Amino acid sequence: MQFLNSLGIDVGYVVIGICCVLLILIILYIVLWNKFKEFRSNYETFMQGKDGKDLETAILDKFKQIDKISDQVDINATEIGTIFEKLKFTYQKFSIVKYDAFKEMGGKLSFSLCMLTDNNDGFVLTSVHSSNEGCYIYIKEIIKGESYVLLSEEEKKVLTEAKTRRSCLDDK
Repeated sequence: MQFLNSLGIDVGYVVIGICCVLLILIILYIVLWNKFKEFRSNYETFMQGKDGKDLETAILDKFKQIDKISDQVDINATEIGTIFEKLKFTYQKFSIVKYDAFKEMGGKLSFSLCMLTDNNDGFVLTSVHSSNEGCYIYIKEIIKGESYVLLSEEEKKVLTEAKTRRSCLDDK
């Protein structure tokens, strides 16, 4: 007390200052206590979950779902692989050319149709229409993009067009 008097500070002012600081600290304590209660309430709600499940049970359920999804992904990958293997043997590239086989009639009633697999195996189907003799249909086998039977110009054209088409198995 003599020390404060020697500095010229009244003790009453010090006491009032300490009381003000104490009052501010009490107010801060009350504010923080209310915030803590609100946080605690939110925390307990979070830990219980909305249907009364606790967080651990919810997490374990999610892991089980992830395991099921992972198993299903593996099954789907296997099935997709099987589908792609089967798809190699389906007709996926094609072309058709219509033309007049004989100049005496119009309408382009004759045609050549080529259907090929991804490996360029398939057939060329040709229908030749004539007003005098009727309609004739020929089929020629194609193996690896080549025919072992002589092809007409239209059949060569339709085969070339079909071979140059993109397959559904192309990655491009």
